[in-house]
Amino acid sequence: MRAIQVKEFGGPEVLVPADLPDPVPGPGEVLIEVSFVDTIFVETQIRAGGVRDHFTVTPPYVPGGGVSGTVAALGPDVPGEWLGRRVASFVQGGYASRAVAATDALTVVPDTLDLLPAAALVHDGVTATGLVELTSVTSADRVLILGASGGMGTLLVQLAARARGAHVVALARGAEKLALVRELGASAAVDLTAADWPSRARAALGGAADVVLDGVGGEPGATAFALTADGGRFSAHGAPTGGFATVDTQEAHRRDVRLLGIADVQFPAPDIQRLRAHASQEAAAGRLRPVVGAVFPLEEASAAHAAVEGRHLTGKVVLRV
Repeated sequence: MRAIQVKEFGGPEVLVPADLPDPVPGPGEVLIEVSFVDTIFVETQIRAGGVRDHFTVTPPYVPGGGVSGTVAALGPDVPGEWLGRRVASFVQGGYASRAVAATDALTVVPDTLDLLPAAALVHDGVTATGLVELTSVTSADRVLILGASGGMGTLLVQLAARARGAHVVALARGAEKLALVRELGASAAVDLTAADWPSRARAALGGAADVVLDGVGGEPGATAFALTADGGRFSAHGAPTGGFATVDTQEAHRRDVRLLGIADVQFPAPDIQRLRAHASQEAAAGRLRPVVGAVFPLEEASAAHAAVEGRHLTGKVVLRV
């Protein structure tokens, strides 16, 4: 099979095409003929070797944790009805033309949903849908979303604004991204590059945010915590700035702010299935739009990682096999 390997920790150039043996499905597993591969920012951090305390991979390895494609072969005892089904799934070593997954990890892709948007929902559909549930967003809430123009941020804007009816203030960088989040349902969009963005955000919120969804981390995330209303909810689930937002837990307790972190979105398998299926069904019905900013051939995974790290694109970066 065709695959991409990380030969050593480093920049995008360490992603190298390779020919590897096809994986063989074991009991309860299927072989997926991969069509599209999801990419997420943390994969670039792992490849760079900067998060070795949290991820213990050792080069050479095949990166990638999510794919969409068609079931091409069955392991022992797997019902024949799985053969030929279009599916999306978490996998190990997804940057490849074939991957193995357990049947209980598979989400059947609705007939009216293409495999490209299905891949874009593999990770972000689960996390975004789960976050809106965890923070109990309602139509009465004012919601501040950091990283609103990214793959998950664009889903969060739609789920909070359109599905839940909340007043959403979206933070993004540049005119194109600001226009996109408004199109997706944000009531207001604030440029994160403006020095006075906190005061602009506070004005757009009408005082403070009942819910803050921080997919950026670092200083912007810490600053956003101050915009959280007493009794509100603050989720620090993203760290593309290099670290999660640092929040004063004593102040959060004093102000009765409920804190959520990355551990809260590590959902058990049944919830992953339920959340991904819901996101896929909403996309198939046209009520949720996965935004894909660029699609790269599998062999150009290095260029895809450079695009992810460059942060110039809106939405997801996806690999096509």
